[in-house]
Amino acid sequence: MPRLIRTHLPTLKKTASYYVMHIAVAAAVAWLVTGDLLMALTLSLLEPTVQAVAFFFHEKAWARVDGRSAAPAAAGPALGA
Repeated sequence: MPRLIRTHLPTLKKTASYYVMHIAVAAAVAWLVTGDLLMALTLSLLEPTVQAVAFFFHEKAWARVDGRSAAPAAAGPALGA
């Protein structure tokens, strides 16, 4: 087993179990709302995929905001100078 996987195995296991739990809960809720098992499974698999893509762009946006707020502070005079 590669060192990277060995080092992060507990986190990987927790992530996998959370993913399965998320899909199961989403499928159950979608099934209760729609009454259609196929639609419920489709929605429960689609939502985390869309969420992952949205998270990527969310992180990029926050990185830009952090970059803007850090630039003026770095260019300004030091406190107490």
